[in-house]
Amino acid sequence: MSESVEKIIGPRVPAEEMKVHRGRYLAPTVLFLLAALLLIVSVFLPYWQLTLHAPQYPKGLTVEAYVNRLTGDVHEIDGLNHYIGMRPLDEAAPFEKSVAVLGVVVVALLVLAAVFVHSRWAALLALPALFFPVIFLVDLQYWLANFGQNLDPAAPLSNSVKPFVPPVLFEGKIAQFRTVASPGIGLWLAIAASVIILIGLYFHRRAYKPLADAQEAIRQDDAVHE
Repeated sequence: MSESVEKIIGPRVPAEEMKVHRGRYLAPTVLFLLAALLLIVSVFLPYWQLTLHAPQYPKGLTVEAYVNRLTGDVHEIDGLNHYIGMRPLDEAAPFEKSVAVLGVVVVALLVLAAVFVHSRWAALLALPALFFPVIFLVDLQYWLANFGQNLDPAAPLSNSVKPFVPPVLFEGKIAQFRTVASPGIGLWLAIAASVIILIGLYFHRRAYKPLADAQEAIRQDDAVHE
């Protein structure tokens, strides 16, 4: 194994060391595996929920966003949005929806790869999963703003509603409509995965940094005596 590859992969754990301190090295492995599992499971669950309260719908209309599709009262909400000139909800994020499932799987696989990397490169592999919930919300807010700021001027009620930015979370108000947006269980799982990854990186550093430091000391000592 070349020195550069060895630096990326990190030190291997001696058998005797693993026997004595098995829990120390199992902790980051278990945490990374759990985080990857939560990310995979999250794909099958809604990431975001929006409830629209309108005078003609006293019980409200609800749409749920998965990473790759929308469900719920999409048709009814599109019907209301048509009058103010907003495009159909399914037209949002076409690229993101087309790659979302594969993207989450790849992000989860990177976390799994971090299990076998015993160097600081493990943090780099886990970085996409760590920030995935934030990226999801930022992208969703972008599309909400895009739709709210680009209303069709030819719509029947275009003169009664000015361009607006629906909030990605919490409560918003558009004309006589009120919206309440909240994270779905899928997003909560992704957030939990991020927290678990942070904890895993702490235990990863605690377990493997002493080995890496010892390996580097041996390498420097060998270089001095060459």
